[in-house]
Amino acid sequence: MFKYLGNITDLSHYIIENFVVDKNIAVDETLGNGGDCDFLSESFKKVYAFDIQSVAIEEYKKKNKDNVKLICDSHENIEKHITEEIDVAIYNLGFLPGGDKSITTEAESTLKSIKETLKILKNGGFAILSVYIGHNEGLRESEQILKYASSLPKDKYGVMIHKVINRSERAPYLLVIEKK
Repeated sequence: MFKYLGNITDLSHYIIENFVVDKNIAVDETLGNGGDCDFLSESFKKVYAFDIQSVAIEEYKKKNKDNVKLICDSHENIEKHITEEIDVAIYNLGFLPGGDKSITTEAESTLKSIKETLKILKNGGFAILSVYIGHNEGLRESEQILKYASSLPKDKYGVMIHKVINRSERAPYLLVIEKK
């Protein structure tokens, strides 16, 4: 087992633990089975968690986390639910593990979500995306995200990809956007 290259979710959590200074408000843009939300709820005062699938929301409600606000809506509608500045946003794109694989995140809604999220992201904050390209919509989503992220003004944002290059070309990767 690799220590650094093992799991991109662990790497995203490491970045948040070690580089996010203020831990007031976090957004889990894709709740899924709740792994990222559990992690965020341990360190942040408030966590917003989005998912379009009510099964994910209902399952997470059972955990009774007082500092987590669950939102059964697409992350593309973030501006309807969050008006305050946030410290970090985390995305785990693709589909609900163990769920219906025909329901995936989609390029257009994810791109809109990223744009809206960057508007409310504090200076010094991070948007971290685990991008899964092993299915066709994920590949399309990745292409649009990379095109947009590479166009972000370098005086306001730093953008980095963490990708293992000696595995499948369709292996997931981590995209990190830091707001200056």
